[in-house]
Amino acid sequence: MPIPIDYETLRIIWWALLGILLIGFAIMDGFDLGTAILLPFMGRTDLERRMLINSVGPVWEGNQVWFILGGGAAFAAWPPLYAISFSGFYLAMLLVLLALILRPVAIKFRSKIDDDTWRTVCDIALFISGIVPALIFGVAFGNLLLGVPFHLDDELRAHYTGSFFGLLNPFALLCGLVSVAMLTAHGAAYAYLKTVEPLEERARRAGFRFSIATAALFALAGLAAYAFVKGYAVTSAIDPAGPSNPLRKSVAVADGAWLANYRTQPWTLFAPVLGLAGPLLAAAFLASRRGGLAFVASAIGILGIIATPGLAMFPFILPSSSQPNASLTVWDSSSSHMTLFVMLIATAIFLPLIMAYTAWVYRVMRGKVTPEMLGPGQHSY
Repeated sequence: MPIPIDYETLRIIWWALLGILLIGFAIMDGFDLGTAILLPFMGRTDLERRMLINSVGPVWEGNQVWFILGGGAAFAAWPPLYAISFSGFYLAMLLVLLALILRPVAIKFRSKIDDDTWRTVCDIALFISGIVPALIFGVAFGNLLLGVPFHLDDELRAHYTGSFFGLLNPFALLCGLVSVAMLTAHGAAYAYLKTVEPLEERARRAGFRFSIATAALFALAGLAAYAFVKGYAVTSAIDPAGPSNPLRKSVAVADGAWLANYRTQPWTLFAPVLGLAGPLLAAAFLASRRGGLAFVASAIGILGIIATPGLAMFPFILPSSSQPNASLTVWDSSSSHMTLFVMLIATAIFLPLIMAYTAWVYRVMRGKVTPEMLGPGQHSY
């Protein structure tokens, strides 16, 4: 049957959807990670730590749906991206998964043993479950900008030639710090909305400081990328509706190539502007004790920070540092025309349902967590 949407448009749509899912994950699950990072420092008593845990307790499982959707979209729409990134970053992804596994274990079993040492161990596990994914996700983005060491043979089989410790280079670690500060600030803004004094005031102060740190680190990472990071540019003709074969093009590595989209498409500058303005506005709103606006501003900052490298790299989705011509782009690494169309129909049906259900859950669970809610007989952690 004829497909009503052309191949080029479908590729653009799925590139945008992948970005939306990544941003959705960072916003929705990001405050869970940020709250876990702050847990040992903001919660000075067991009751205060229980309040923080219960602020995310009803929603953290649902928030992880965005992570699953992102991985599923990469697998179905961009098979080479999924194969190379998940195999090349295998140890890093394993660390992320192990850290995420700690979260349900610590939350569910923390209250099963009435022992201070056991609860401290669970709190440390929650801290690890927050900071490890936040750091590694940022490091991964930094390495995308630098280029990933892989090459393709004549049969399009991918060969990753890097190592886990090679990912921990200075620029990538700087991007990791941006991610940690960003999600910690987001978690603090959420905690400010969901807790009462004295946690509320501590969350406000933490959110203000980490929001300023996010803006400063984001600006520093941008300057470092401009000064030290080479970009990638396609130097041959490429058919946006052509077959998925990355070796049909040629790619050059050049200074300033990542800035080309900002020069030719000025509208893309909204991303770095939001990436800087969002955290600064969040800090200002927290200073004036407007928690709802601070959370929204923090979410807008996350959108801008993640969209900045995404728009700069377009049409690249996974550049290769060891064989630039093998870099994956939007135009040569997607699934078939029919596959993208069928998945788009499924997404159009189920994504609104997920969003509607999520909105309903947050409406039901609205309000602050108070000490009285954690009394005997209550379903609390």
